[in-house]
Amino acid sequence: MVSFASTLPSLVSLIPSPSSISNASRHPPQPGMICCKFGSELNNEDRFHRRDILQSVGAAVGMDLIARSSAFIEVANAADLIQRRQRSDFQSKIKLTLYDAIKANPDIIPSLLTLALNDAITYDKATKTGGPNGSIRFSSEISRPENKGLDAALNLLEESKKVIDSDSKGGPISYADLIQFAAQSAVKSTFIASAISKCGGNVEKGTLLYSAYGSNGQWGQFDRIFGRSDAQEPDPEGRVPQWDKASVQEMKDKFKAVGLGPRQLAVMSAFLGPDQAATETLLASDPEVLPWIQKYQRSRETVDLITTVTKLSSLGQVINYEAYTYPPRKIDVTKLKL
Repeated sequence: MVSFASTLPSLVSLIPSPSSISNASRHPPQPGMICCKFGSELNNEDRFHRRDILQSVGAAVGMDLIARSSAFIEVANAADLIQRRQRSDFQSKIKLTLYDAIKANPDIIPSLLTLALNDAITYDKATKTGGPNGSIRFSSEISRPENKGLDAALNLLEESKKVIDSDSKGGPISYADLIQFAAQSAVKSTFIASAISKCGGNVEKGTLLYSAYGSNGQWGQFDRIFGRSDAQEPDPEGRVPQWDKASVQEMKDKFKAVGLGPRQLAVMSAFLGPDQAATETLLASDPEVLPWIQKYQRSRETVDLITTVTKLSSLGQVINYEAYTYPPRKIDVTKLKL
């Protein structure tokens, strides 16, 4: 770093030597003094004006400020990059653990999707309460009629959480994050399975097709919503419909209450219970939802589903973007062997 003190030698070197000053015997120079000649005693080559000193000092101070601010920015950027890397590494471990768990239990996928939806759709816009806050983990909430049959999905995530937390350097994963990332992994699993099926069962080609189609890259915004906080008590009752018993109008009203419409209701049909075909048949009876059901039955556009899942997963949440970070390990340079 350039500091103001380091410019002093260069300033002193610009000053004429004491031998060129005629009155040197009367006023011998002292250490650290800047000696100057005045008037006719100086020729043009020896002249050194106060303005030159001020300009040099000003330049030195400016360089010092720039250096200090640049160093601060570099340190801040480095710290930010370290935290991003820590969060990214932890997120990768979460996804791998959930992928393995779902792969071993593919029948649990519908329940994982409904679990995430029911945890998120408790959001109440008027009171700014509820949302994807992990409250569904409480026994008094998971036992409600609308959550019937979701215990197995929650138990699977409990076991996955133990594995994830055992390898975490930045603290345990919140249930709020875990439940939403499990839904993401479940959706990805269905996308990959569909791609493999289109490739005649060839896993390698199917996975390549999934990657080439771009579905993986569309999850960028979802991945950034990482650092949800857990609720400390169950969300109020009566905020989630019983999807298998609700009318289409009730479903539409609930989706509208959280800022979603018939299009999003249609694309989320897989989240509304274990029998997607039966759900879509019911939704198709509504003239507003029918066109979207027909559209997605022809081609279920992944971007629409991912966008909807992303919005649901962020309802009412204040994200802690420093969650799961930790101080980097310090290196004792005196113990390094060169």
